[in-house]
Amino acid sequence: MAPKKILMLVGDYAEDYEVMVPFQMLLMVGHRVHAVCPGKKAGEQIRTAIHDFEGDQTYSEKRGHNFTLNYDFDKVDPASYDALVIPGGRAPEYLRLNEKVLEITRHFAEANKPIAAICHGVQVLSAAGVLEGKTAIGYPAVMPEMKLAGATLGEVNKTFSNAVVDGNLVTAPAWPAHPEWIAKFLEVLGTKIEP
Repeated sequence: MAPKKILMLVGDYAEDYEVMVPFQMLLMVGHRVHAVCPGKKAGEQIRTAIHDFEGDQTYSEKRGHNFTLNYDFDKVDPASYDALVIPGGRAPEYLRLNEKVLEITRHFAEANKPIAAICHGVQVLSAAGVLEGKTAIGYPAVMPEMKLAGATLGEVNKTFSNAVVDGNLVTAPAWPAHPEWIAKFLEVLGTKIEP
């Protein structure tokens, strides 16, 4: 398996698990991952948030960890990457206001490169206008804007643990879906893990 070069778009108060787990898993299987944030450089950090499901009508939020970026956002050339990962949390709601973030996202969609988005990460896809005609899921609170962006909404199971694949696009509703979401993204990437 040839390692892939993967871009991960993050920002302050991205969901802790949705940043840490895919970043570490993709590195673990041999891929190179550049985690970037607009306005920040390699070595700088973002603060994450932990979202949990504790029986309330929505998730709760607590302060997470500091996550160290390993590449400069201003140096990103999307043509040099094989795939894109967009974690959820609160970061996507303001990342989608950055035109360069949207241009980067459009590059991956137009080039039919693998894209993995989870939870609120699909807000970036909606804002970039790349969901038209795609079947996708996200956190239920953002699915109405996905529908307005032209997506066909897949079904989210009761435990938020499923993922949906449509061509190059792999989406999931929240971090409980990591096993299925990451496994399906690895399949789309062509990554084979031997037992």
